[in-house]
Amino acid sequence: MLDSWFTPTGGSGGPAVERSPEQQARVDAETASLALYHYESCMFCARVRRAIARLKLNIELRDILRDAGHRRDLEAGGGRSTVPCMKIGEGQNARWMYESADIVAWLEKKFGGSGDAAS
Repeated sequence: MLDSWFTPTGGSGGPAVERSPEQQARVDAETASLALYHYESCMFCARVRRAIARLKLNIELRDILRDAGHRRDLEAGGGRSTVPCMKIGEGQNARWMYESADIVAWLEKKFGGSGDAAS
């Protein structure tokens, strides 16, 4: 029953993305600057992790309950300890995106479709 809630569009979310090895290498390079701040039992975080898996994205997962350093980094960089939060980029140019629906929509737009990373 809750399965549909966890998917990006409220439905099945579609099949896993298929990419050539070259396309996957490009996507992996682009996701190297992404990190998801989360914790395991958060259902909003689960929704984002499911989209990450379906889109075959290599995004670092930073559990704020298992690592106090990740929680401190989230609070310092994003300004609050709410999860899920996607850190996009590095250093002072990093962008912090909250809200599971916004994160999933951004991932779908950037990495869904043909499998090539888009701007």
